[in-house]
Amino acid sequence: MAEAMIVTGASRGIGAATALLAARRGWAVGVGYRSAHDEAAAVVRTIRAAGGAAVAVPGDVADEADVVRLFETVATELGPIRALVNNAGSVGQYGPTAQLRADELRRLLDVNVVGAFVCAREAIRRMRTDTGGTGGTIVNVSSRASVLGGPNEWVGYAASKGAVDSMTVGLAKELAPLGIRVNAVRPGLILTDIHDAAPPGRLERLLPNVPMARVGTAEEVAEAILWLTSNASSYVSGSFTDIGGGR
Repeated sequence: MAEAMIVTGASRGIGAATALLAARRGWAVGVGYRSAHDEAAAVVRTIRAAGGAAVAVPGDVADEADVVRLFETVATELGPIRALVNNAGSVGQYGPTAQLRADELRRLLDVNVVGAFVCAREAIRRMRTDTGGTGGTIVNVSSRASVLGGPNEWVGYAASKGAVDSMTVGLAKELAPLGIRVNAVRPGLILTDIHDAAPPGRLERLLPNVPMARVGTAEEVAEAILWLTSNASSYVSGSFTDIGGGR
């Protein structure tokens, strides 16, 4: 039985690209998603058509019971979980902070921070070597916004990813003695549907700030994630891989 990787938010964008690449690299993949049933099913079909193993599990990472069910389902159907990609996230409310709504911010933090922590907790419980696990890796999908701040657009989102960055550092130190490596990727301007939450033309407006003068692809981010889950990065933990074309 292949080792299993859980990718949250895996029905589209970076999550889907990561799930597909992971399957090509020999992982059995748990495709976590919230509501995009058809897209998640398509990812699973593609993996299975190529001879891989995958299962799609619906649920909201902000719901603790849903997260527990995701991990239990993947462990039962695919085998021991050795990698978690904490990718599910929300950009939240767009606009200046003066227009912030508290309910939107709470939802954002529930998904991006609390959800990431609960997913990590479930992974730790299954991977830790001191209680019978065989170790593993966690890759948190942060954002260059955690460094740049997201002014006038998504300061709340940037702050939530700053929390993910701190989580990455803390967990890397806490879990190294337990055989678990923790790292993060920080994508910049990537061509995904995240930009649908902003007014039209956002990519074109920000592109002049990118030294490489182009946007990135979800597949480029997936390559970095898969490297961090592989033995090729066996001495890497607590690190941040910025994928922003130099921005």
